[in-house]
Amino acid sequence: MEDKKQRGAFRAVILAFVCAMIIKLFFIDLMITQGRSMLPTLKPGSLLVVNKAAYGFRIPGLGIYLFRWASPQPGDLLVFYTPLGERAVKRCYFVNDEGTFFVQGDNDLESFDSRSYGLVSPEHILGKVVAFK
Repeated sequence: MEDKKQRGAFRAVILAFVCAMIIKLFFIDLMITQGRSMLPTLKPGSLLVVNKAAYGFRIPGLGIYLFRWASPQPGDLLVFYTPLGERAVKRCYFVNDEGTFFVQGDNDLESFDSRSYGLVSPEHILGKVVAFK
């Protein structure tokens, strides 16, 4: 009887782990900010909740959307990869006709953003910040 309970508990732990990984890979992620480019909105060390499915369903690691149901809008806080391969958080300011996005940090003097590296492609966007503290 004890052996059956242990197997059941082990299965429950494995199932919980698999569910958590699916949620993290496809839907929700947590990040902690670094740097001062988004002051005063985000302070260094702010905890962000990122909706990875805000704009569509992507294959993790490939940057390919299987389905897209929305596009970033001006004012959205985006998490994306810069041309240097670093994750960044910036505000979307406008979308051009080709579907790329101009992003800029709220702290103009300390932000490395579209003014330096150009427009951001949708394939580089990891998600939208939906909450922060």
